[in-house]
Amino acid sequence: MRKRTIRLSGRPTDVESATLRYLLFGLLPAWFAPGILDWLQHRRTRIEHTSGTRESLIHALMMAEVGGPIALALLCEINPLALVIIASAIAAHEATALWDVRTAQDSGRTVTPWEQHVHSFLESLPFMATGTLACLHWEQLRALAGGATQGNAWRLRFKRRRLPTGYLAAVGGAIAGLIALPYGEELYRCLRSRRPAAPPDAPALA
Repeated sequence: MRKRTIRLSGRPTDVESATLRYLLFGLLPAWFAPGILDWLQHRRTRIEHTSGTRESLIHALMMAEVGGPIALALLCEINPLALVIIASAIAAHEATALWDVRTAQDSGRTVTPWEQHVHSFLESLPFMATGTLACLHWEQLRALAGGATQGNAWRLRFKRRRLPTGYLAAVGGAIAGLIALPYGEELYRCLRSRRPAAPPDAPALA
């Protein structure tokens, strides 16, 4: 059976369509800009010579804590289990963000006011997206508040009406090119800087 695809009209006439468009074409793309700006700040303050690999691995953890809920929301039906997973991941992301800043400060890396301002966007956008998602699926939020006794409430399922393939491909490409690649480069620089310098050649015997 062929799965139906969600059709996003160019002229939304109801609040639900407008909210979905805001989530897909507003909040989600907005995540990439502060992510790149934050990476540039890490590079400018030479993270590989201060907090190094430890902080870079924390950044990778934070990307996973946000990327997991994004993939879940894009591919799976939103039900009480999905909402719990997403909310838990966002709470973990907030705790990891505090750990991240403490690690940077303890290492001596300068966390500028500009970088802290970028962090405010990276921390607030997941909460905004989760709140918007809850508004779109208020009946699932209500079911969760009531205990969610239905069997399918605690089982992940792929969407019955999937998002357009082109949109999913664009999001995947943006995550790979604007998040995975820059932060992978950062981790590579940090790992490379930990390598001991090659010993000088031994003097030739007379």
